[in-house]
Amino acid sequence: MKIRKYSIIFLMALGFLNACSVDKYIPEDEYLYRGADISLIPDTTSIKDLGKVKTELQNVLVPKPNSKFLGGYPGLYFHYKAQREKPGIINKFLDKKIGEEPVYLSDVEIGNTQDLILNRLENRGFFYSRVSANVNTNDKKKIATAAYDVGVTTPYRMESYQLVEDSLLIYQDMKPIVNESKFFEEMRFDLANMKNERQRIDVALKEKGYYNFNSGFLLFQADTNQYDNKRFDLFLKVKKDVPEKALIPYKISKVNIYPNSSIQRDSLEKDSIRFNNKTFVQDHDSIFFLPKRLDPFVLIEEGDYYSPDISKATSRRLGSIGAYKFINIDYEEVDTLATDSLGVLEANIYLSPLNKRAIRAELQAVTKSNNFAGPSLALSLTNRNLFKGGEIINIQGRFGYEVQVASGNNTGLNSIQLGVGSDLIFPRLLFPWHFNEDFFKYDIPKTKISLNVDYLRRSQLFALGSASSTFGYIWNANKYVTHSFDPVSVTYVDLINTTPEFEEILDENPYLRSSFEQQFIAGSMYSFTYNGMVDQNKTHQFFVNSTLDIAGNFLDLVSGNAEEDPQTVFNLEYAQYAKADVDFRYHLNLDSGTKIATRLFAGYGMPYGNSEIIPFTKQYFSGGPYSVRAFRIRQLGPGVYNPDNQEQDEDPDAINTDYFDRAGNIRLEANIEYRFPLFPPYVNGAVFADAGNVWTSTEETSLPGGKFSSNFMNELGIGTGVGVRVDIQGFVIRFDLAAPMHDPSLPEGDRWTYDFGSPIFNFAIGYPF
Repeated sequence: MKIRKYSIIFLMALGFLNACSVDKYIPEDEYLYRGADISLIPDTTSIKDLGKVKTELQNVLVPKPNSKFLGGYPGLYFHYKAQREKPGIINKFLDKKIGEEPVYLSDVEIGNTQDLILNRLENRGFFYSRVSANVNTNDKKKIATAAYDVGVTTPYRMESYQLVEDSLLIYQDMKPIVNESKFFEEMRFDLANMKNERQRIDVALKEKGYYNFNSGFLLFQADTNQYDNKRFDLFLKVKKDVPEKALIPYKISKVNIYPNSSIQRDSLEKDSIRFNNKTFVQDHDSIFFLPKRLDPFVLIEEGDYYSPDISKATSRRLGSIGAYKFINIDYEEVDTLATDSLGVLEANIYLSPLNKRAIRAELQAVTKSNNFAGPSLALSLTNRNLFKGGEIINIQGRFGYEVQVASGNNTGLNSIQLGVGSDLIFPRLLFPWHFNEDFFKYDIPKTKISLNVDYLRRSQLFALGSASSTFGYIWNANKYVTHSFDPVSVTYVDLINTTPEFEEILDENPYLRSSFEQQFIAGSMYSFTYNGMVDQNKTHQFFVNSTLDIAGNFLDLVSGNAEEDPQTVFNLEYAQYAKADVDFRYHLNLDSGTKIATRLFAGYGMPYGNSEIIPFTKQYFSGGPYSVRAFRIRQLGPGVYNPDNQEQDEDPDAINTDYFDRAGNIRLEANIEYRFPLFPPYVNGAVFADAGNVWTSTEETSLPGGKFSSNFMNELGIGTGVGVRVDIQGFVIRFDLAAPMHDPSLPEGDRWTYDFGSPIFNFAIGYPF
């Protein structure tokens, strides 16, 4: 029945596309242009990279034909419909969103396109090539195509590359730069490569202080007179009549910093403070930012040569403080004459602060897979530059109420969650020992202190209180690598009150009871992240995040209670475990905004010593909008465990065990997603498949089928689906519809479900990976 339903939908879609015929709308004296083809005819078999040459030539073919989808022209169709005398609101809307102007044969300038092809070939060294064109028309379908036959000649290749020097001092700095060129003998003549070489030299000269220089002052000359076999010598020199100021390096004479900059304030403030050879312009009586705290972020020093890289690094470091919305570094020439051999610059750094205080409120309506629904409220207060050193404190308050509906005898169960927390961030390293400044050259580490207290009450079950605190550091090693290290991480959980019903559940689930009994967690955590996704234009992008979490070892050394089992500190049983995981992602960027995104995740937690089971808050879960999307959040696994098979479910008065999150200490997951433009530039589509699960490693458990085994491949939850992403300047709203294909909780032999008629809807912010 389902197959028939989807077949009807598919046929209806095909019928709609066939109805989108545009033949009747094409004017009698026009042909719809359907693009062009290029055929390369080389004059010798020794020419290499013809495929790249053809791809580049195809990029110069204009105009581009109208887009086609499954044999139809929906964009062009709705454009024509909107041109009628009474187009209707729907046709106008669709024309605005996906409509396309028609591209006719009369819009194609064949001769001009031939010139563009020849010009591109000459720019790449294929001189004296030939191009012929033909136009093919189909009177019945009223379409036309063009064909270009390109006779490609043997390209010119470089014999030598050298700098033509004279008495100018700039040549002394240019010579070692040119010697580092990637130009090589037998390299094909290529204007694009020469442009890149000029830009490379320009960047290198600016790093040596040549403030007024630019790549347009460099001139390449090719000489073919010495050869008769398509060889050339390449010469580089500085053009004539270049301004004298462009040929001398500049040094920094003074660094002025405006920590509290605005248009009105800068014109009035005259007070200044000298610190570490820098001038901080701010009122003496109301200092906004302490100079000794701001100075480490400024790498521009008096007496140094001008350097764009140092300017960018200074801007990046100042922006990392989190207290400023605008950073502007301006250089001003000071009394530089045409006859001077050294120029002088004054650096002015203008810092425009964010609002010192900010209040934010979020009200959400939450629904969960266990039929719980209710509102939640979050309030946060932010104070920036708390101690006049860029410190930021965030204080959050949380309140949530949920009630279970439509769940038989469990209807009316409710949950109340209260929480308060604070984060204090210092934009510097709080550490008892001093590090060399070059050790953190790219970025200054931040020190973060966090404290959170939460209370959770679930009616007819339990009340749970928890407190956690961390002290740690985070810093960027370079553009791609981020380190996070929390040497101190403490969590205390207290099961304040339990009902007889909940005690019965714990008695029947020793695994769950052991998870709750791990009341005191004290350890350290380290995380390494490599984010190659910042290079958005690269074809191949990689992301790796690896985390190591170890708890209880230090407490085990100092507890002094060797006779106890389990051992305690402050009369509290503490947890001991080691947990490690890795998240690997690879994106392959294809043409026209399409992408294949993949992810592999593996994690393992090992309890030892004082613990038989990892604390529940540290366990893994699977399912949900950022995991296996065909299953509800935290409702997949562990292993092939199915709560419906438990004896307690035979009692109609029993509390639904689906109320509890399912978790384990082992997690494996794999995802793949094909992303493509749907209604560019803001709406994109996706087709995806997910597979994963969690398992336990304990020998004895009350969760039958939850233990990891060599048969884990047959215990994966697998799903597939489609999605829509609304991407507005990097803010992504995501809608995914996924259906399970393989459900490990079902009996073996019945797990391949292909249940496309009961999809799971996921709403989320941001991409899943």
